[in-house]
Amino acid sequence: MAGGLVSLLDDVAALAKLAASSLDDVGAAAGKASAKAAGVVVDDAAVTPAYVQGLAAERELPIIRRIAVGSLRNKVLFILPGALLLSAIAPTVVEVILMCGGAFLCYEGAHKVIHAIGHARHRGDAAHAPEVPAAAKGPEAESSVVAGAIRTDFILSAEIMVIALKEVLGEPLVTRALILVVVALLITVGVYGVVALIVKMDDVGLALTRRGSPAAQRTGRALVKGMPVLLRWLSVIGTAAMLWVGGHLLLAGSDELGWGFPYGVVHDLEHAVGGVGGVGGVLEWLAATLSAALVGFAVGAALVGLVAVLPFRRSSSVVADVDHHA
Repeated sequence: MAGGLVSLLDDVAALAKLAASSLDDVGAAAGKASAKAAGVVVDDAAVTPAYVQGLAAERELPIIRRIAVGSLRNKVLFILPGALLLSAIAPTVVEVILMCGGAFLCYEGAHKVIHAIGHARHRGDAAHAPEVPAAAKGPEAESSVVAGAIRTDFILSAEIMVIALKEVLGEPLVTRALILVVVALLITVGVYGVVALIVKMDDVGLALTRRGSPAAQRTGRALVKGMPVLLRWLSVIGTAAMLWVGGHLLLAGSDELGWGFPYGVVHDLEHAVGGVGGVGGVLEWLAATLSAALVGFAVGAALVGLVAVLPFRRSSSVVADVDHHA
């Protein structure tokens, strides 16, 4: 009996170790998949603060919380089941979706660059603001702001989840689902946690300026002055990330689908600069990143020109929520 009990306990311990190992694998894979989606995450974090600009300070965090809940619902209830189904029955379609999403990111990035060069009236993150005036009050205005933000988030969330899915296609279906759920949670908490910190930075700064300590007042003034600078840099970084990620998705996708020439040219360039002593690794990364960004801008600029001549207005579409006042 004692031997049987010891054997049973050994089996339980083995199962526990296996479960712990599986959880570690899920965590590691989720971390890797999340990192691959980092470029889109930066843009998500850059876009969202525009939705609460001008609103009463006490309503900022509740609105961000509502957008975050809507974002998580987008990822887990709508995008995740569809992505898993496609990955199970038609994995090649996942690559096509990735390339379509990459083209959209290229379009968005190129559109922002072209408008910045042309000194457009609506620039940076303000281009993403919804039609409802930011200073509008009341639950109807807030609901409209939240709805517009969640529609925008759906596109970015879909791209994030499909990028993550591509990284775990070799995993069993259940493990794949667990990894993507973890990715959805990590990305949503990370993005909207950072957004909450950003939008409250000026409030913290104002509070510090009212303190008696000169050091606290200097810190507060620096935070208040730094907020617009931070938002501008986030917009620039987000635009660069969109072009880089979008171009990379197009290059890698074309190679996966059998057209290896563009990706081959970039690979040859990486190989050519990778042998430089001491800085070869850095030059190789720069070559790959800049090549992807240039491809992204070229494709995006072509799409911007195409959209400009199409006989319809985008203001009522989902795209308009992401790129309003184009």
